Amino acid sequence: MVSSKKVCVVGAGISGLACARELRREGHDVTVMEQSSSVGGQWLYDPRTDSGDPLGVAGVHSSIYSSVRLLSPREVTGISDFPFYPKNGGDDARRYPWHGEFFRYIRDFSDAFRLTNAVRLNTRVVHVGMALPAGGGVSNSLRWVVRCARAGEVVTEEEVFDAVVVAAGQYTKPRLPTINGMGNWRRRQLHSHSYRVPDSFHQEVVVVVGCHESGKDIALELREVAREVHISVKSIEDVSPGMSKEVSRHNNLHLHPEIDCLCEDGRVVFADGSCVIADAIIYCTGYSYWFPFLDTAGVVTIDDNSVCPLFEHTFPPALAPTLSFVGVAKRVIVPRFYEMQARWVAQVLSGRRVLPSKEEMMRSIEEHNRRATETAGVPNRLTKNVTFDLDYCDEFGEKHCGFPRLEEWKKELIWSSFARLRDCPESFRDDYVDSDVVREGLRSEGWLVETPRVEADGQEDEPHSHRAHQMPI
Repeated sequence: MVSSKKVCVVGAGISGLACARELRREGHDVTVMEQSSSVGGQWLYDPRTDSGDPLGVAGVHSSIYSSVRLLSPREVTGISDFPFYPKNGGDDARRYPWHGEFFRYIRDFSDAFRLTNAVRLNTRVVHVGMALPAGGGVSNSLRWVVRCARAGEVVTEEEVFDAVVVAAGQYTKPRLPTINGMGNWRRRQLHSHSYRVPDSFHQEVVVVVGCHESGKDIALELREVAREVHISVKSIEDVSPGMSKEVSRHNNLHLHPEIDCLCEDGRVVFADGSCVIADAIIYCTGYSYWFPFLDTAGVVTIDDNSVCPLFEHTFPPALAPTLSFVGVAKRVIVPRFYEMQARWVAQVLSGRRVLPSKEEMMRSIEEHNRRATETAGVPNRLTKNVTFDLDYCDEFGEKHCGFPRLEEWKKELIWSSFARLRDCPESFRDDYVDSDVVREGLRSEGWLVETPRVEADGQEDEPHSHRAHQMPI
């Protein structure tokens, strides 16, 4: 028998809105709590920075910097039945558009499925805790007390829900390294969370710590204005071939091992004994999961930056199905994987799908962690990484919610895009050639408009396309 639940979703980013849509489709009563003034989550760009606490989380929610462009192609970045087509009169029709275009898409998705009336804006969740049934203990009738505060108000409002979906907390709290002398280094230090534009680093010597996506992006942007940019990494061997090539191409871009210590006179000393006198350090070292509002009496914990225990990245066995997390899995195709999770959660809450027993879920988690840590040698904090295993994503969706498998041409587009990111980090977004398989897929779904090539004699040659030209909606 299908049942309807009163559900609270924390966060109105793309994962939270996907949850709201799927929950409503299953007949649930949904309320989305969002602390910002608009839907969009991290994609709601805020030009302000955390100047009062450039290494912390004070003040500003978004971690988006001004020049951010998508890492994945727009053809595979939308909700399954709401493609991320360029919009008539839109600002950016490129395959890898800037952040404002994706924010527009999120708002359009919310409007198209009438989700806005389910969202309480400017509403910060301050507490989510268990409302235990009479007699204590945890049972299938477990409900949740949610306390919220309106922007600028101290007074909180309290409401009880049948279930809570946490769809926030992944990119808000900066994760920082521990470096000898870090607390005494008096020059500018900030986390990438507080980086917006490169202008203030003009002709400075800047050290960028970390060389993953944001580290590469920021270093390559800074090298156009800074006197020198020094990139510090844990292992030189882990630097991608493309980034090594960029370092060799630009005289003011330098690669170093990890930092050994920071000195009060401004020196940054690296593990190999080399050093530079720097004006600023930017830590592009990622984020820690952060749910300061959530009280599960110790059932759900964050261990080595891994949310534990979660069955299939979604349900904590002891509190399932009334508590779930959507958006915790990293390195997945977004928002496709989040949409799968949302559909699964909605169907489990309605009774359309049934979870395994608590014991079976715990055994599955333990087996997953054993394989990840013992067999593959993966640190615990990375056990939520699906590492773009598209077969796993297909199996997850097929098994848990009847989600269709990803088309082969989209898989090829994803892999070719990330191969280009690895090999050409500075130009991959604007310089690419699609295979015949990808081109046929683009054409079949209306993404590709072929234009005839005109030869020098004025005669039309065979149609060609160096880049995909997207059809506007």
